Amino acid sequence: MVHHDQEWILRSRDRDIINQGAASVIVGHPLDTVKTRLQAGHGSSNTVQCALRILKHEHFAGFFKGLSFPLASIAVYNSVALGVFSNAQRVICQYRYGEGSRRGPALADVVAASVVVGLATVTIGAPVDLVKIRLQMQTPSVRAAKINLVGADSLHSIALNNQPLYRGPVHCISRILRNEGIAGLYRGVGAMYLRDIPGYCLYFVPYMLLCDWMMPEGNTTPNLYSVWLAGGVAGSISWGTATPMDVVKSRLQADGVSETKYKGIRHCIQQCYQKEGLRVFFKGTAVNAIRGFPMSAAMFLGYELALKILQGQ
Repeated sequence: MVHHDQEWILRSRDRDIINQGAASVIVGHPLDTVKTRLQAGHGSSNTVQCALRILKHEHFAGFFKGLSFPLASIAVYNSVALGVFSNAQRVICQYRYGEGSRRGPALADVVAASVVVGLATVTIGAPVDLVKIRLQMQTPSVRAAKINLVGADSLHSIALNNQPLYRGPVHCISRILRNEGIAGLYRGVGAMYLRDIPGYCLYFVPYMLLCDWMMPEGNTTPNLYSVWLAGGVAGSISWGTATPMDVVKSRLQADGVSETKYKGIRHCIQQCYQKEGLRVFFKGTAVNAIRGFPMSAAMFLGYELALKILQGQ
């Protein structure tokens, strides 16, 4: 049975992680909207032009389109990611070094646990990302949007003039399910796996290496400044290097808002390269790296603070 004090500590830990996660989403979402518009080929040639265009036509609220769904799901997502990482690492270490071993995880153990996180989180993350991107891509400049409705024998199109295709996340999900089925919520999931599996490796590995490097001699745990800095740098590295596959994922998930252009990952890569060259796969790299710092710093700081509370008791 868990002691009442321990129950309070666990609830406090969960609240810390949720609060830090929510803060990281709110801080990072405006840049995420700019990044999505750039990557999905929304007509802007650079970050500043894209941001000014949003501000001019959609005002400040335009930067926060699609925020509600990621904000509502961030607690679950972060809990799954951090929980899977901790447990996968523990199981791997027990298997490799024995049940009672006090040896810390090797680099290979961290990589293996990161791969497991990438596999586990996409199930939750793919629908959230899809809905977010569909809402972010709704702009006043789009005069007509088309919905593809699959009938018994043919494909029909309905034009919605000057009307938003999706009125919110719930309406977006219901329309996708009605028109595309469950598979529609997982459009671009293959690209997300290719982004997140190496992405999490380049997330947790740099974080742990940097924490170890910055840890004062004689200490067994990093101080909070080291956690904040290491988490931020790891986030920038992970998101920056994930940009090429992030572009493909964004385009596949945005596909279908006004028209359907891509048949899959390979077709998307070929079409993007033929029309825009190699540089298209690096759109939003700077935004990804900048956005990755505060989001990851906040998440790791909340996580380590919660662990310190538990260890201190």
